[in-house]
Amino acid sequence: MKLIKKVGLILAITGICCFSLSSFIGTFTLTEESLATLPEKERALLGEDLKQQMLGEQYWFSSSFALDYVSIYETVNQQLKDAKDWDNVMYVNPHEQVVPLITASADNSFVNHPWLPFILSFGLASLGALLYFIPNIWLQDPPGIKNHHIYHKASTNKGAIAWVVFAYLIAFYILLYFYPWVFANQIAMLDPISTALSGNPASRWFLYGFLYSLVMTLMGIRMFVKYRGNAYQLVRTAVVLFFQLSFAFLIPEILVSLNQPYMDFKNAWPLDYDFFFTYNIENLMSSGKMGIFMLFWGTILSLIIVPIFTYIYGKRWYCSWVCGCGGLAETLGDPYRQHSDKSLKAWKFERVLIHGVLLFAVVMTVGTVSSYFFDTRSVIGIPIDGIKKTYGFFIGSIFSGVIGTGFYPIFGNRVWCRFGCPLAAYMGLIQRFKSRFRITTNGGQCISCGNCSTYCEQGIDVRWYAQRGQNIVRSSCVGCGVCSAVCPRGVLKLENGGEEGRINSNPILIGHENAVLAKDF
Repeated sequence: MKLIKKVGLILAITGICCFSLSSFIGTFTLTEESLATLPEKERALLGEDLKQQMLGEQYWFSSSFALDYVSIYETVNQQLKDAKDWDNVMYVNPHEQVVPLITASADNSFVNHPWLPFILSFGLASLGALLYFIPNIWLQDPPGIKNHHIYHKASTNKGAIAWVVFAYLIAFYILLYFYPWVFANQIAMLDPISTALSGNPASRWFLYGFLYSLVMTLMGIRMFVKYRGNAYQLVRTAVVLFFQLSFAFLIPEILVSLNQPYMDFKNAWPLDYDFFFTYNIENLMSSGKMGIFMLFWGTILSLIIVPIFTYIYGKRWYCSWVCGCGGLAETLGDPYRQHSDKSLKAWKFERVLIHGVLLFAVVMTVGTVSSYFFDTRSVIGIPIDGIKKTYGFFIGSIFSGVIGTGFYPIFGNRVWCRFGCPLAAYMGLIQRFKSRFRITTNGGQCISCGNCSTYCEQGIDVRWYAQRGQNIVRSSCVGCGVCSAVCPRGVLKLENGGEEGRINSNPILIGHENAVLAKDF
């Protein structure tokens, strides 16, 4: 079995290397035919310059091709701005627009035979992961949660391997968000799948959605193996995978194939921060009955369903059972959950930062809705467009993506959920002050082993509460249930009950003979 695991690891690393090195394979030549793939406006404005400077020239790297195109685009656009020819100024992102042009200009197997590189990258990585995870069923018998030597491995103790993964994830997100042409070949690999689902060629966001879903599925299988003795974890993992694969990946693509707006029906405001943006409202309003339903559903989900469900079940119903961000954190991030900072300083920083992001999202949304109905252009003197761009860059891209996922190996798997997610802050306020959810503790049974605190991904010092017999009602708790699963004495229990007595602030002192309330002294 150990040999199978080693073979699996080699295959997985080989697949990841093939995926990464694909960016440096192939040649690219701009032709009249490939130039015709540009949108009509850009083709008219850039056509002559592109023909003079790039037509017929062979490029050995997609990066050099893209940089030349972007340079021409920005030069022409600046000339239009200087001439104040605002009707012709181009507002598309040239880094994204050049991707299909690169694909159309490519002469390599990624375009001509996409299944071969697909198998060598995605296929090998997936097969290797399965061969690495599944033998643990026999190597870790009987069933039970094993965290053997988690602090002795370079991959899970902030060692060299963890830092390599950290750097790889950070680089991947930065390149995908801001320089997507780096992945032009990888995007071309997925063209057959994208075309089959939506009728459109693949884009960087299809690549991201496919990778996201694939990684969650593979690491979800790891969760099934690791937590196979815990029914709560098995069901929770299966449900969050279902929502990711269906609602976040397949259904939106199928909607596009039916000429309907793209929408993830489980994504709620303010996590879906641009839902109330003018362009989205107008797009949904102009899309017929389906678009009107989407607008209605998104509004009801955010303003009615989320508060009601959070009152009944706490934020765990969304953060641990539905949300794609939480799903990736629970699957891909599970090996790193012990890295969450449990200090009081981190808790104070968390409360300030996450509620600051929520306030930012609320101000931005109020301003956006006001601009739609009342034609306003600013909020408290700040231009609304500037607020949206700032939020989109720093929160929507850098925080939620680059930091939120890239920081897994070093800072734990819930950095975004804990410090930045505005929806988590919104639900957290409800959970803390007006909810039926709590984690009850039996202080008399606690042996202070610390497993619960060690593996709390939200940075809650669970043992501190357990030792005192206090219910855990922290707004940051996502109800993943791992603290209860790793407790050797059954001290912790996730419950939904009446509000009365939910917050019990009287500590318990543990003695040799019994446990008594501190107020009785």
